[in-house]
Amino acid sequence: MKMVSSEFIRSLFFWLYFGLMTSMDENLLGIIAGILTSVAMMPQLIKVIREKNVEDISVVMLLVLISGLSLWVWYGILKDELPIILSNGFSVLVNLTLLTCCLIFKNKD
Repeated sequence: MKMVSSEFIRSLFFWLYFGLMTSMDENLLGIIAGILTSVAMMPQLIKVIREKNVEDISVVMLLVLISGLSLWVWYGILKDELPIILSNGFSVLVNLTLLTCCLIFKNKD
């Protein structure tokens, strides 16, 4: 199996950042940004579900994050911006699931 070179990664990043981002439609940019930020917590959620270990997760951080994401959803509704509504709505669900896991698994100990 051939490994991807670091030069390839750098040139791909350069192309994405300077080529694609400068000429991209703002809605497409919002959708891509929303997808990336929405899936950011998925690895953490998967790890928590697999290991049932929430020892290092801050409930306060999750509450603040969920509050902020919920405000983004509200803002998106007020501005009628579907990328903001969908991406932050998905993030709220992911983080609510993570918060639920924290409450369940911390009570097991």
